[in-house]
Amino acid sequence: MNKRLQFILYFAFFLLISAFGESTFGQKESSLASPKPRTIVTTDGELDDVDSFIRMLLYTNEYKVEGLIVSSSQWHYKGDGKGTKFTSEMEMTKKLYGERTELRWPGEQWIYDLVDAYGKVYPNLVKHSKDFPTHQYLRDRIRIGNIDFEGEMEKDTEGSDFIKAKLLDDDTSPLYLQVWGGTNTIARALKSIEIQYKNTPEWDKIYKKVCQKAIIYAILDQDATYKKYIEPNWKDIKVYYNANQFWSFAYFWKRAVPEQLHPYLEGKFMGDIINNHGPLLKMYYSYGDGNPPLGEIEDIYSSMEKAKKNQWGSFGQYDFISEGDSPAFLHLVDVGLNNLENPQDGGWGGRLVQSTVTPSRWEDGKAAADYNPFTQKMDDAYAQTKWIPAIQEDFAARADWCIKDFKNANHAPKISVKEGNKLKVKAGEKITLNAITTDPDGNKVAIKVWQYQEVDTAQEAIKIETKGSKSVIEIPNNLKSGENIHIIVEGKDNGTPSLTRYQRVVLTVR
Repeated sequence: MNKRLQFILYFAFFLLISAFGESTFGQKESSLASPKPRTIVTTDGELDDVDSFIRMLLYTNEYKVEGLIVSSSQWHYKGDGKGTKFTSEMEMTKKLYGERTELRWPGEQWIYDLVDAYGKVYPNLVKHSKDFPTHQYLRDRIRIGNIDFEGEMEKDTEGSDFIKAKLLDDDTSPLYLQVWGGTNTIARALKSIEIQYKNTPEWDKIYKKVCQKAIIYAILDQDATYKKYIEPNWKDIKVYYNANQFWSFAYFWKRAVPEQLHPYLEGKFMGDIINNHGPLLKMYYSYGDGNPPLGEIEDIYSSMEKAKKNQWGSFGQYDFISEGDSPAFLHLVDVGLNNLENPQDGGWGGRLVQSTVTPSRWEDGKAAADYNPFTQKMDDAYAQTKWIPAIQEDFAARADWCIKDFKNANHAPKISVKEGNKLKVKAGEKITLNAITTDPDGNKVAIKVWQYQEVDTAQEAIKIETKGSKSVIEIPNNLKSGENIHIIVEGKDNGTPSLTRYQRVVLTVR
């Protein structure tokens, strides 16, 4: 081979490697720029925690599970085994239960049993996503936290030590601390950090590090440790507080969810998911399933006689009972709504608005109400309820992943917008958005484009005309500079079950 030809071949090979290297590097850069969110789940093992936990396991490819911690709450505590009597600090449980030595404790084995059942379906789940963690990985992250009594945070436990270590490690990415029961094990971890560092030169640095890392997503206050310890001593920790919207997925769902959406939570839909999709979902509690929940004083769930008429309403066999804690992990699932660090924008975990009193706290309630088209009224829960059809269809698909191969199951479409997700617009102009869709199963994807008006600062309805993948949007003449409009580009495939993903486009007036 002459030197000239050799040089040309080497040069061509160099260009090929460079191009491939840039592509690979670009993918790595993208991955590093938006890693999967890290999370620790704390749970008291209540019936609805078990159901939330099962669904959470089916989404563990979407986030990085750092820890699974058993804790206590005002509804569930183990007792210290010495006969010590305890009275709740919370008004409702104080009246209901009075003085107790333990309360409705389901034990600790349930969390191991669920992870072991996950291990049985894991070989099938990885056919659909290689990002599912192994059974052993999850088992290694189970710890028992502060469980003796409601609000107990006087002693270090394996669970609190585990949370403490994660808060102090060198990973500076956000750590989402899900609170499905009480905040006491998290509070103990923070107290232990304070004890170790408060009177040292490192305290300011440690305090800042923890506050920048920790994000607490709490479903109600189920003990007093947040109000009595965390809020006054760690005022800069971000808190996402869900006290209203979670009822869409909790015991009161028949009252919170419009009747037109009830079929997604009733036995005809839920029964197939529970009964025909392997050992993990078989452990899911539902009405009239003949499976008494662990630790319950009065079982009003497993028999059909009691299911037909109880304090929550009248239910049929395999009707949904509750997953009151699911919004905490659904907030972490990236479906294209870009709400992870923007809870005020709304998504599958609901919509939470920054407090005017405590800047580090985001809350639901009246300020986060959405318009309910079924009742034609503003609704404190509808920012969560509106996503129920898509969430439930997605759950049904995940159930299929437990037993079916890739070819015979459905997978979510991918949506993007040609023009981008943040656009500057002029008042009075018309703009065009072109949706780009791909589907891993070759399904057709129908596009729907709508305005999330409750999130807009503009607060004015706009005109949208959609044909196929193209949408023409007319910006009102009277909008002011700096005002924004949130457009949701929604793509729904025609697979079974039908799956939905989104892109949020924020239009800001120049």
